[in-house]
Amino acid sequence: MNKRYFTQTKIILETENKKKLTHLTSTGEAQMVDIHKKQPTHRTALATGEIQFSNPDAINLIKTNGNKKGDVISVSRIASIMAVKRTSELIPLCHPLSITKINVDFNVDERLNKIGIEVKVECDGKTGVEMEAMTGASVGLLTVYDMCKAVDKLMVIDAVRVLEKKGGKSGDWKVDR
Repeated sequence: MNKRYFTQTKIILETENKKKLTHLTSTGEAQMVDIHKKQPTHRTALATGEIQFSNPDAINLIKTNGNKKGDVISVSRIASIMAVKRTSELIPLCHPLSITKINVDFNVDERLNKIGIEVKVECDGKTGVEMEAMTGASVGLLTVYDMCKAVDKLMVIDAVRVLEKKGGKSGDWKVDR
């Protein structure tokens, strides 16, 4: 059902599907979004995820730094940072950004036998850093998997998502945890 609104000199046609995919042309071809007219703003995004272990020995090896491949958390943190910086090379339609800050935190939960990751990314730019934060979280968790697969082949990576976004035209939002 369509609704029409008259505001000042514009006629706005509102449809049931209010939002459109910005990475598509009017005929459906993939495109990089044109951001040349946008003004730079300070932008942040926070992404999280977790890896669940089936073997409790894996968590113990990580905490005691007894993993044969080395310090799992430190290596995974560096991998996460590197992934954030290279997101535009991995995700075809992402703009290259000048990242100003990356913070990567891990939470080892022995009781639930899992490790959580939080990646916060900041930049002063014309487009957001949500993809960079999610890429950092994903690659950080994949690195944990790679370093622990000799001990636990049944790990599950789950719940990678953006929890918070600040800056830009669409405004700020946050997921209540």
